[in-house]
Amino acid sequence: MTDALTKLLQTRDWLMADGATGTTLFNMGLQSGDAPELWNVDKPDNITELYKGAVDAGSDIFLTNSFGGTAARLKLHNAQDRVFELNKAAAEIGREVADKAGRPVIVAGSMGPTGEIMEPMGALTYEHAVEMFHEQAEGLKAGGADVAWVETISAPEEYKAAGEGAAKAGLAWVGTMSFDTAGRTMMGVTSAELANMVEKLPTPPVAYGANCGTGSSDLLRTILGFAAQGHERPIIAKGNAGIPRYVDGHIHYDGTPALMGDYACMARDAGATIIGGCCGTTPEHLRAMREALETRPRGERPTLEEIVEKLGAFSSTSDGTDDKGPAKRARTGRRGRRS
Repeated sequence: MTDALTKLLQTRDWLMADGATGTTLFNMGLQSGDAPELWNVDKPDNITELYKGAVDAGSDIFLTNSFGGTAARLKLHNAQDRVFELNKAAAEIGREVADKAGRPVIVAGSMGPTGEIMEPMGALTYEHAVEMFHEQAEGLKAGGADVAWVETISAPEEYKAAGEGAAKAGLAWVGTMSFDTAGRTMMGVTSAELANMVEKLPTPPVAYGANCGTGSSDLLRTILGFAAQGHERPIIAKGNAGIPRYVDGHIHYDGTPALMGDYACMARDAGATIIGGCCGTTPEHLRAMREALETRPRGERPTLEEIVEKLGAFSSTSDGTDDKGPAKRARTGRRGRRS
């Protein structure tokens, strides 16, 4: 049976995804170190507002508040026994918002990294990773998620495990990695390697791509890397709203709505089909992106020079595919959520 995202992709030449989760929740009072997933039960009205903000701004897809919803992440908050409950609640709230939208809107069950290091560098086995993602995916499916949305992954083994976990739950899935280290993921994966890897998976994602990273310029360079491989699978671009700056005691992303409108159209022209924002992207940014995508004609594939001119300089001279980036290495810290 064809999943809802694939059906919607067949009717449109681009779809707009949502923006940041953390930025909005912190503005609602979430404290650093708290588990946002607990709000799915404790403060459901806030989560409804989070989802509705994206839908009202024009998003065709929004991600559930379940980024840290694996047992490994919830264990940090003594909630490892509530995986099914919290993920199901995240999706149930989303299903209600989407069904009231008056148009097709995809509820995407967010599945972020476990925060653990996989074998042989760490203790997490592939089988245990699949088990944790499967448990999370079952909760998201029970709550009404249309697809699983794997995001901010650095290691290829974890990417594969998340996809397998989603597939075991009977959920179609998409998956993005974060290319934040001289054009590579923290574990050394390049855009070309991801694009070619997904084509070989036994249950490939509906779409794949990049999220987060260091800025919209770098992310678009990664999108060009995906497109250069020549595959037909839809590509996802979810870039941050500029670069983070520390202002008046909090993190502020300097990307304006106008800049994100430029980014959205350049992402589309670079080859992305699903376009959204990541850290710092608010409904105001999303509205500008939607308007730009609807009103500006499709253009030629942007050059690196045009990307820099419109969006700013790259954070590194290498895009990771020229063997000048970092070598594959062990992950040394926990990835953050979409903030």
